[in-house]
Amino acid sequence: MTTLAHKLRLVDYFTLAFGVMVGTAWLVVMDDILQRGGPLGAILGFTGGALMLLPIGYVYGQLVKAIPDAAGEAAYVARFFPPVVSFATGWVAFLGYFLTCPFEALAAGRITGYLFSSLNTIELYRIGGYPVYLPHIVLGLLLTIALTWLNYRGIQASARLSKTTTFTFLSLVIVFALAGARHGSVANLHPLFSHSPLLSILLVWQVVPWLVSGFESVGKYAEEASPDFASRNFSAAILLTIFVGLLFFWVVIGAVSFVAPWRNLNSNQQFPTAVAFERALHAHWIVVLIMGSALVALVQAFNANMVASSRLLFAMGRRNLLNPKMGRVHPKNLTPSAAVIAVGMATVITIFLGEALLVPILEVGAVTSAIAWMAACAAYFRMKPHNLGRAAAAFGLLVTSAMVLAKLVPWVPGHFSWREWVALGIWALLGIAIRASRERELRELPEVKMVDAAG
Repeated sequence: MTTLAHKLRLVDYFTLAFGVMVGTAWLVVMDDILQRGGPLGAILGFTGGALMLLPIGYVYGQLVKAIPDAAGEAAYVARFFPPVVSFATGWVAFLGYFLTCPFEALAAGRITGYLFSSLNTIELYRIGGYPVYLPHIVLGLLLTIALTWLNYRGIQASARLSKTTTFTFLSLVIVFALAGARHGSVANLHPLFSHSPLLSILLVWQVVPWLVSGFESVGKYAEEASPDFASRNFSAAILLTIFVGLLFFWVVIGAVSFVAPWRNLNSNQQFPTAVAFERALHAHWIVVLIMGSALVALVQAFNANMVASSRLLFAMGRRNLLNPKMGRVHPKNLTPSAAVIAVGMATVITIFLGEALLVPILEVGAVTSAIAWMAACAAYFRMKPHNLGRAAAAFGLLVTSAMVLAKLVPWVPGHFSWREWVALGIWALLGIAIRASRERELRELPEVKMVDAAG
């Protein structure tokens, strides 16, 4: 059987996971984060959320080492639960990775259109009151085609792009944060909380699964480790991603809050963070720098999420949870070519939905990430590890349950609106239809053998 290429090293795992974690959301929703918690509430919310993820990160490190399967959570739960649970777990995990691709493709048009207003022309239609412009669509399609081709060619090309964009992006963030520090004021940080301290922290903590998810994607590339890669480095990559992600959000939250009064961030503006820096520095170059860094982050996130989603789709196909054609490996490039093309084509189709329809679906990503983490913790707990491992898995189950309930329970502030419920329902129904269709195909083809629970 042709296998995937074995090329990835520790730095590749870190940059790919960080790419899944950090895209353009920090620029788009920073005003919302500060309105939720205020500067200190936001920092404490992210800190508490990230620290609570450490035991979950530990669980993933142990699972990836024990079960180096690109199916990730779907493979972990398959050891102890029925195939339908494995499918459901992989299906919800796939949503979080895949939907980032069209979201970033559309963000490319928004960001470049902010810098070059001539791109905000030739309106095709409106969805949810938001215009969809032809140049934005074309730019998103070109980016999708380019990254699909790159991922089709080989994991080395994808990893090389990931390293370049990640370290370039982090360097640019440091530059604009230092530039803002020279023109800000401590007075801009007040009030430190948007509501009561506890409520402020809770409101920010709710979105941490969406904004800090990505560390678990290390498992999706587990089969592509270089021959000399030490299995303990899976845990190192996971923990490094969590801590660097937390440090990144500390820097950005602090920089934006310091440079201008955070209550004055106008959510009606397209990119209030860039506007705040421009007003503080009285210069347009800082806007170009911030938007340029966002474009780098966009490519970073698009590429990394395409790698993660295609590997998950590939592994689910190989397990007969989806069409087995998704499990095809290119004989020369050693990439999951069919899955890569499928993700690229689905991204092309989804781009035409516009951001108005994608945002509610992305909000569901906070819950799908938590559900996937919960499934991983449950599987690890069933593996009967030593006391430390069992404690980490039990804590992970408790934390992820709280994360899910915080978004689903109606009387909790920041819960799902009807739009998110509709998005979740549509994705669930699509998954049920695909699963039913696959089971019918398997019944008609008795010679097809299901992959056993041990993988």
